[in-house]
Formats: sequence, C-alpha cells, structure tokens
Amino acid sequence: MPLGFRWGEKIFCRMIDPLFGFVFFGLFSPGPNVILLTASGARFGFTATLPHLLGVVLGVGITAGLTGFGLGALLAAAPRLETVLRIAAALWILFMAWTLWNAKPKDAETGQRPMTLVQAVLFQWVNPKVWAVALAAASAYPGGVSPWAEALRLGATFSGINLFVCLFWTSAGALLAFLLKAPAAWRVFNRGMALALASYAMLLFL
Repeated sequence: MPLGFRWGEKIFCRMIDPLFGFVFFGLFSPGPNVILLTASGARFGFTATLPHLLGVVLGVGITAGLTGFGLGALLAAAPRLETVLRIAAALWILFMAWTLWNAKPKDAETGQRPMTLVQAVLFQWVNPKVWAVALAAASAYPGGVSPWAEALRLGATFSGINLFVCLFWTSAGALLAFLLKAPAAWRVFNRGMALALASYAMLLFL
C-alpha cells in the first residue's frame, strides 16, 4: 500500500473519531453556555460578546482537560465536594437567570455589559453540562495514553469543536436581534432565556 494512502487513511480515521461527534452534539445542544451566548449576541452584538465567547472556549477546554487526570473519580469519592459544586452552580445560574429576567430592551441605557473572558472561564468550573459531557467523554472514549496526553487530547478537542459551536450560537443571537424591535418582544425573549437557564439549576438536584 503506498505511503501516501496510509497517511490519508490515518487522517481520515482521525477525522471521524467518534469522540468528535459526541463532543459536538453534547456542546451544541441547548445548555447554559448556549443560552447565555445567544442572549448576549442578541443584547450586545457579536463583537461585544467575543470576550465571553473566547472565555467559554478556553474554560471548556480547561475543564475537559482536567478530566484527563481522573477528576471524575475524585468527585465520585468525595460526595460532599460534588454537593458543594452543585449548590455553587445552581446559585450562579439562578443569579444569571435573574439578571436576564430583569434585562432592559437592547437600546435602553442600563450600563449592563457582556460577560468578560475571565468570568466566562470561571463559569465553566460550575457549569453542570460541561462537566457532564467532559466526564462522559473521558470515560466512554479513552485515548489510552498518559494523563498529560489525555488532558491535552480532551482539552484540544473540546476547545476546537466548541469554538465553532459558540460562533454559531452567538451569530444566531446577533441575527435574532433584527427581529426583536419592540420592547415587548425583547421582554419575552429575555424572560424566555431566563426561564430556560433557571431550569438547569433545578435539574441539578433531580
């Protein structure tokens, strides 16, 4: 078999790695990041939301990378720590939902600003959906490599795929803003996003 063909076969197999599909559908489906980025794109515009977007990409990669070191086993062995993380996540998500619920129309001068890069990175530490997808990916699609290599593999996969996911939802929110001209429409949109976000806080304890 020609050398070039063998290299092409290896590259193709890498491209269809089932881990990629699992991560894509896990991150693309609605969750706290999707809701917040869509809402921010609509309220503040695509450019203003970029720090938030990049913070999500970076934070998700870090979180996924940590699972490569066996963090899932640590959480399973420390149920009290897991409970503390659940409570912290619920409180933070409810606070952001409350902020969205009370958000003013786009053109109103409220002094509100998009989430910063650092805030978005820190939020991933208590984002229940990201932890769930990352832990499931680490256990279902192990790479069979050293912990450092596994952390790099998972972190790069999650960040790379999530970049396109975040770009899609932020752009969708920015485009949606053109349909939300009336204050009443903005109110319905913001409160719908707030209720969807708050539902995730409730699901943490089911």
